[in-house]
Amino acid sequence: MNEKHVLNTQQQAWFDAACNNINKERLRKLNADLVNIHSPTGAEREASQFMVKHFQNIGLKARYQPVNESSGNAIGELGGDGTGPSLLLYAPIDTHLEGNDADLPMVGDRLRDDMKPEAILRDELVIGLGASNPKSMVAALTEAVNAVVDADIELKGKITLAFAGGGMPLYVPERNNFGLSTGVTYLLTHGVTADFGIIMKPWYEIYHEHPGMCWFKVSVKGTLGYAGIPRGTPGFRSSIIPATTVINEIEQWLAEFPSRHRSEQIAPEGWIASVQSGWPERPAFPAATTDIFVDVRTNPSQTMASVRHEFDTLMRDILDRHPEIEAEWDMYGSCPGSSTPSDHWIVQSARTAWEHQEGRAYPGAAMLSGQTDAAMINTLGIPLVRVGYPWIGDAQVPEEFSEGLGGMGVSNIDDLIKPIENIIYSIIDCCTRTREEINV
Repeated sequence: MNEKHVLNTQQQAWFDAACNNINKERLRKLNADLVNIHSPTGAEREASQFMVKHFQNIGLKARYQPVNESSGNAIGELGGDGTGPSLLLYAPIDTHLEGNDADLPMVGDRLRDDMKPEAILRDELVIGLGASNPKSMVAALTEAVNAVVDADIELKGKITLAFAGGGMPLYVPERNNFGLSTGVTYLLTHGVTADFGIIMKPWYEIYHEHPGMCWFKVSVKGTLGYAGIPRGTPGFRSSIIPATTVINEIEQWLAEFPSRHRSEQIAPEGWIASVQSGWPERPAFPAATTDIFVDVRTNPSQTMASVRHEFDTLMRDILDRHPEIEAEWDMYGSCPGSSTPSDHWIVQSARTAWEHQEGRAYPGAAMLSGQTDAAMINTLGIPLVRVGYPWIGDAQVPEEFSEGLGGMGVSNIDDLIKPIENIIYSIIDCCTRTREEINV
């Protein structure tokens, strides 16, 4: 345990008082209320405005930051006496699914209860679209600050709670192309800042490295065909059949990618996410183009240009070995990875909080490649640590929600208590000290 971050007698008393003010029912209700406010990417206004009112009700200085007509960010501040550092507590507020029939059949043959924006309470579980990610994270960070307010802790530094839209790794063309960290980018380029910050995401770990990602589109070429034409007829070439060769080649490259680009905490994965070709309503006419969409994750030391070069090299090699295939490709989305030094104050604070809670040395985090707003926050100049809560899949989960990612829609309130206490620890560790003590 880092001795610099061990709480003194007064700080420990504040910590105990704040932890005693954690209210599970208040947390559960806020988690459920947020599930009931639908906030798909690019349409987060109602959820963010709800959180602004909630901030005001618990005594924070709060404001809604509009980004456009349908989306905006929630900002709440708890000020100290002005002599301490500023701490950002952040989570996204948007969900990755639309929560209606537009998601079918991509999510499966039906919408499960964890994919619908309607909260179901079952013992300690909150079930519904985004109940775990992101709604429980928003609720947990808010509860941590609420407990600090109720404990009447003498803060020197300022706490900023911020929840932004557009945090999911996707974009929505019909809603201003929102996504890919658009909300938090707006947040941090329009007046919100901090000396350092904490982002809350799934997994009860401490991460100071934050994955990036690149999106590629590969277009395999053929000709417009007709189902009645015999195979081998001159002037007619399928785009779909050669695309299967390209898919298998890319998949092999993706399988080997993590071992080539591992960093301290990141093993960057990648998936072929989508294949599109032709008209379902015109099966008699095979299309001239089959598009393949690929998501490749990156470690903090990889530049987007280097990843693009590696993908370019892969594609040229595929075409050299398969001269009968015609294809073109491009990178159409990207977000660079980033990192905070492992010995930075906020990283060590989060690690010490975990060790204080668990009574043992932190063993190190499992490798990951889940891309979040952390990469952009860090890139825009705020040193950041990622902390989290046990993913529901790590524990007993109702069988009907156990397969696949689903709606990230089952949160366990009991599992949030330790992480909330850890957040409180870092709040006290950071915001009851002067800037000189922390050297910021």
